[in-house]
Amino acid sequence: MSAVAGAAGAVAVARAARGPAVRCAVACAVLAAALAVSVAGQLALGRGLALDGVWAALTRSGADPTGEHILWALRMPRAAVAVLAGACLGVSGLLLQIALRNPLASPELTGVGGGAVLGVVVALRLGAVAGQAATAVLAAMAGGLAGGGLLWLLSGRRRTDPVWLTINGVLVGVALSGVTAVLLVLSQAEAAGALRWLTGSLTGLTADHLRMLAPWAALGILSAWLLSPLLAVMQGGDEHAAAVGLAVRPARFAALLCAVVLAAAAVAVVGVVGFVGLIAPLLATAVVGREPRLLVPVTALAGAVAVSAADAVAQAVTLLVPAGAETQRLGLPAGSVTAVAGAVLLIIAVRRQHTLGERP
Repeated sequence: MSAVAGAAGAVAVARAARGPAVRCAVACAVLAAALAVSVAGQLALGRGLALDGVWAALTRSGADPTGEHILWALRMPRAAVAVLAGACLGVSGLLLQIALRNPLASPELTGVGGGAVLGVVVALRLGAVAGQAATAVLAAMAGGLAGGGLLWLLSGRRRTDPVWLTINGVLVGVALSGVTAVLLVLSQAEAAGALRWLTGSLTGLTADHLRMLAPWAALGILSAWLLSPLLAVMQGGDEHAAAVGLAVRPARFAALLCAVVLAAAAVAVVGVVGFVGLIAPLLATAVVGREPRLLVPVTALAGAVAVSAADAVAQAVTLLVPAGAETQRLGLPAGSVTAVAGAVLLIIAVRRQHTLGERP
């Protein structure tokens, strides 16, 4: 919870600073500190290694081989995946909000998240991917593109209306989730293997998952930052973009494609971690303003803090479950924590800032 307080403190401290660049630097510093606290919580909590044995395993001084294996082969990759997945989801949401001119756009509210999960489940049924196969990312991308394309077609001429697009996004998400549920009911074997993707759990992640996510995260976030000048022009509206010579459709397609790649990569590894792609950009915008060049790094850090802190909280809650219980073996999914916290923050954002009536 200290990480969440640190993220909130970043808003207050950065707002007090003068100039967007200074606010960005202050926000990045505070969020980096909050991220360090969250990662420390992830490494310190969990089953199989007591708190007093974490430091010994970290320094490899007197720790038993089992403790070192738990820390370096399980907890370290899990923490690293949480950081990268959160950054991917945060930046993906930022790109969607700017490209669609909808402050409520996010992977789970545009069909991208649900489509990505459906793509992985379909690939599982076809035997095209395994739990740690790199092809899972490609399957998630195909599903994410299909889900986003379906929303785009259904929205028709009213796709620039934030409320209309959000309503259709919720409907598309529900429909895709229904199809996914039907496929899992038809095959109980895939249902067990797909639990992580459905709940947004980081349990059982290893270095293989980290290696699968890292290249896509680096490529996607770098591409988003390189697209910052185009995004800044797009924020002024299509007419403004066309007036200054920007080809709007190719620019929007590039931003949406980058958003799908980032969201699909995260979903393929950790599953649906709700509201991160919605709240992280809103928090970053409140801190540094609307300059995409500054928003990308701040949003990435905010998303990383959100997922890392949520996983630390999930592990702490799991430890409270009596030993030997089935729920302790599975662990509380981090996606459940972000869903609850994100819903509360979304209500606050809508009520205080009248988000539904604003355009980015």
